[in-house]
Amino acid sequence: MSIAPDLTSTNSSFQTGATVSPVIRSIRVRANAARAFEVFTSGMETWWPRTHHIGKSPMRRALVEGWVGGRCYSEQEDGTDCPWGEVIAWEPPTRFVMAWKVRPNWEFEPDLSKCSEVEVTFTAQADGSTEVVLKHHHFERHGEGGAHMQAQVSQQGGWGGLMLLYQTSAEVDG
Repeated sequence: MSIAPDLTSTNSSFQTGATVSPVIRSIRVRANAARAFEVFTSGMETWWPRTHHIGKSPMRRALVEGWVGGRCYSEQEDGTDCPWGEVIAWEPPTRFVMAWKVRPNWEFEPDLSKCSEVEVTFTAQADGSTEVVLKHHHFERHGEGGAHMQAQVSQQGGWGGLMLLYQTSAEVDG
């Protein structure tokens, strides 16, 4: 059975006041929930583009440490590690949440109170596939640059394109 990409963008316009609307993307992958979770997290290096990093040298690979408090980081070609997230919920195979430790100017943000969050849920479907929903929210924590960050990650080169890359990787031998 062929499952067409189902990228759904919900509520990507800005709201008035201090809150910035979340970016939500949904996709169905031909893989069970355990595999879908594994590829999104511990298998991130198989699908995350080498162009998407905040390090000082080219990125070698993206990694996620599989526990609450674990780092989301990239290994750079110069031998350094570049942190860009922190695991704040680890519930295999159904849910993963990370603090997005990236400032609107694409630099590292060490203060969790100033970080947005990326929540990803994995829901098994009757046909053996998995619905994967990504919600990037709390942009207002970035301060004045929150709306800019939301606009950047909502573009096709942001979460929309990343979810398609993820889908391809999750479905290989899935």
